[in-house]
Amino acid sequence: MIKVIGRSILIFLICIGLGANCCAAEDKPEVNAISAVLMDVDTGRVLWGKNESRPMAMASTTKIMTAIVALENSDLKDTVTVGEAPPLAPPVKMYLQKGEEMTLEQLMYALLMQSSNDAAVAIAEHIGGSVEGFCAMMNKKAKELGCRDTVFETPNGLDKGDHHSTAEDMARIGAYAIKNEEFIRLSNTRNISFRSNKKSYSITNKNRFLDSYEGAVGIKTGFTGKAGHCFVGAAKRGDVALVSVVLASGWGSAGKARKWSDTKEILDYGFDNYKKYSIMNKDVVINVDKSEVESTRSRFKNSIELLMTEAEKNSVTCKYNIPDKVTAPLYAGDVLGKGYVFIGDQKVGEVDMIACEDVKRISLGGSFGKVLEGWILSLCS
Repeated sequence: MIKVIGRSILIFLICIGLGANCCAAEDKPEVNAISAVLMDVDTGRVLWGKNESRPMAMASTTKIMTAIVALENSDLKDTVTVGEAPPLAPPVKMYLQKGEEMTLEQLMYALLMQSSNDAAVAIAEHIGGSVEGFCAMMNKKAKELGCRDTVFETPNGLDKGDHHSTAEDMARIGAYAIKNEEFIRLSNTRNISFRSNKKSYSITNKNRFLDSYEGAVGIKTGFTGKAGHCFVGAAKRGDVALVSVVLASGWGSAGKARKWSDTKEILDYGFDNYKKYSIMNKDVVINVDKSEVESTRSRFKNSIELLMTEAEKNSVTCKYNIPDKVTAPLYAGDVLGKGYVFIGDQKVGEVDMIACEDVKRISLGGSFGKVLEGWILSLCS
C-alpha cells in the first residue's frame, strides 16, 4: 500500500547561490502596471504578482509567441513571398510590398527588433497558410506551455476580438522563449541591414532594456490603445534567471517611461531577495519483505534547485508518496515512489524517491532457516 509521510520531515538545505544578503528585508515591488508578475525562469514558479491572472490585452508582446511558433515550425532560410494582407497592416511596419521576397530570418529581425506588424502577418501566412491558421498554432502552443487564459487572434498583437492573455501566462511564454538560442540571437541583435528582391532595409533594436539593465536578455515591448504600454523582460545574474511582465503600465509618454521603471522595480526585488538553494532530504526508512534485512533507505534521486527568500527557506518541508513495505530484491537507484517539496502549503517541486542500496532476496533455505529460528525461539519463551 502507498502511504504519504507527513510534511514535518526535515530537509537539508545547502545554499549554492550568490547574490544579495539573505537577511535583507523584503520590500515588495510597487508598480504602476495594472497587472504584473515575477517568475523564476527555471521552475515557472510565481515569486510575486499583482493581478497576475487578470485577462488583459498584451499588444506586441504577442510577437514572442509568433516568433516561437515560427522558429519551431519553419526554417529561417525559407524564402517568404509577401501576399496582399501584410502591406495593409498598420504601423509600426516595414512597408512590405506584395510580391516582395525575403528570408524568414530577415522578417524575424524586423518582428523582434522593431515590432513590425506587416512582418508578423507575412510570417503567419507563410507558416500557417493564413493568419487564422497560424493563430490556431499559437493557441495550441500556449496550451502546451500550460497557459491558463490566453487567446491569440492576431500574430502581431493588434486589438481584435477576444485577443488577450495574463501576466502569468506571458511570463510562462517568455521564460520558454529565452531558452531558445535562436530567439535570443534574433531578439538581442542591435542593428542589422539586409536587402529583399525589391529594396534595402536597416533595422535598429528598439528594446532599450537590453542596454540599461544588468544581465538583461530581453524580451519584448508592446503598446496599443487598449493594452497601454507593456513589456516582458528577462534578466540573468549568476545562477538566477528571472522574467517579469508588466501589462498596462500606463498610456502616453508617462506610461512609456513607467514600463521600464516598473520592470526594474520588479526584477530588482527578485535579485535582492531570492537566492538559489539545493534541497536534499534525509534518508527515509522503508520496511523490506523477503530479505535478510528488515528495512532499507530511500532518498531523492537528485536535489531540487529552488529560488527562495530567507523566510521561505525556513518554512521548507516535504511529503513522500512511498510504499509501507517493498519486496526484495532491490537495486540501488530503483524508483520507489515520489518526494514532494513544499514552501508553506505550496508544492514547489517533486522528484523520484530511489533505493539507496542493493537488497538481496532471501534464498529458500534462508527463509526456512528464519522460520525454524522463529519456531525455536517461540518454544524457549
